[in-house]
Amino acid sequence: MPHDKASGTKPAGPCSLAIFGAAGDLTKRLVVPALYNLACAKLLPEAFAITGVDLASETDDSWRQSLAAMTQEFVKAGGEGAQVNPDVWNWLTGKMSYLQGDFNDPATYEKLKSHLNEVDTKQGTAGNYLFYLAVADRFFGSVVEHLGKSELGSQKDGHWRRVVIEKPFGHDLASAKALNKQILAVLGENQIYRIDHFLGKETVQNIMMFRFANGLFEPVWNRDRIDHVQITAAETVGVERRGRFYEKTGALRDMVPNHVFQLVAMTAMEAPNSFSADAVRSEKAKVIESIHACSPEEVNCNAVRGQYGEGEIDEKPVQAYRKEPDVSPESNIETYVALKLSIENWRWSGVPFYIRTGKRLSKRKTQIAIKFKEIPAALLKNTQVKNPAPNWLLLRIQPEEGIAFEFGAKIPGPTMTLGNVRMDFRYQDYFGTAPETGYETLIYDVMIGDATLFQRADNIEAGWAAVQPIIDVWGSEAPKGFPNYKAGSAGPQSADELLARDGRAWRPVG
Repeated sequence: MPHDKASGTKPAGPCSLAIFGAAGDLTKRLVVPALYNLACAKLLPEAFAITGVDLASETDDSWRQSLAAMTQEFVKAGGEGAQVNPDVWNWLTGKMSYLQGDFNDPATYEKLKSHLNEVDTKQGTAGNYLFYLAVADRFFGSVVEHLGKSELGSQKDGHWRRVVIEKPFGHDLASAKALNKQILAVLGENQIYRIDHFLGKETVQNIMMFRFANGLFEPVWNRDRIDHVQITAAETVGVERRGRFYEKTGALRDMVPNHVFQLVAMTAMEAPNSFSADAVRSEKAKVIESIHACSPEEVNCNAVRGQYGEGEIDEKPVQAYRKEPDVSPESNIETYVALKLSIENWRWSGVPFYIRTGKRLSKRKTQIAIKFKEIPAALLKNTQVKNPAPNWLLLRIQPEEGIAFEFGAKIPGPTMTLGNVRMDFRYQDYFGTAPETGYETLIYDVMIGDATLFQRADNIEAGWAAVQPIIDVWGSEAPKGFPNYKAGSAGPQSADELLARDGRAWRPVG
């Protein structure tokens, strides 16, 4: 496809994409719509092919048709009357083929190897293969091992081989280490792309640009001027159709070592010596490694868990977690987590990071809120100002992407009174937005070999090491009083008490 003149970004080089789990929900809802967006942006190469691999009985045509409805639904989310561009969709589906096979059967990989060789000849994909593991995590290690045994993972004669691995990457520190060891025995670290779709969001990527490309903020981005940081990842949805998965995982494992810790890392990292992948990932890893590992006593003070009961969201009744499909009626799995983190390094010593994430909360919101220290009260002692407005910097990730700054300004009039004012930047106003899954940038980056937004083995293991003490305590002690927050609320009261003990309060979710 032609060069994307609007952005100046060139299409990726020739390659073939093989999607394991091609008939699954992730492929239909996120991966293929992302590929469609890349095709619309003219960032996919002309010499490109997609091979779907799964156990389901599909043909080339039936697989393509199964993808069409979900892609149309995704495009319609962009506004009234939005439709799939038939020329782009036909171009994309014309590159698609399907192979039925068992992920644990060596014959599947021999069949795939032969098929990709044929694709190379017909499509001119230059022998470059990208393998996307959109499969259950129990298959990650075995698929990579089979890629190695079949030599599909071998890089030689100038051909690259890259593997995208979805989360969850492990369920605790031991399993994450074991999985890293298993796949690194087959692939080099530069071939492995551990994906986190949060990092594909424009506003997450902009955190680094905001901090390091603007001389105004870096001098005050430290313990001297910042009082504390709040990171919120709130959802209004419940567990939907993922009851079985959630019963084994819970909010802590599902969100904290990956999504939330990536936001912590981008907020707290030191400036890299360049924006190369290794430089950025090394600084992020240092932050996660600096998170204080709590003792069992500290877990009970600094970690809060919750589970939603019945309630209302948008004036509609919502059932309790224990009544969701495939959930035990006596489940003790948490659907909400709040933590107080300490980052033990020079920049952040003494600055608490409060994080919270939960389902069935009052509003969908992902936000980083940074509160700056207040001015000495003596300055205003002879005025009518009793409580000076605190300064807050708000980095909004979703749904209304943007950046806001709250500060105090004098209210017009003869007396010295202060009002709270807000400067607000919204991406929609300046740049416009289009429906995107968060995977577009990430898939393109894999194709061009840019690993900046992907987690390295040490980053993964550091995240699990930080939460392992909490997993250990919560695994040995049953929670009391579940469910302990109503659906449609801001979470359990114990989360408010976590900050109140420090004389602080959460910013409202709604």
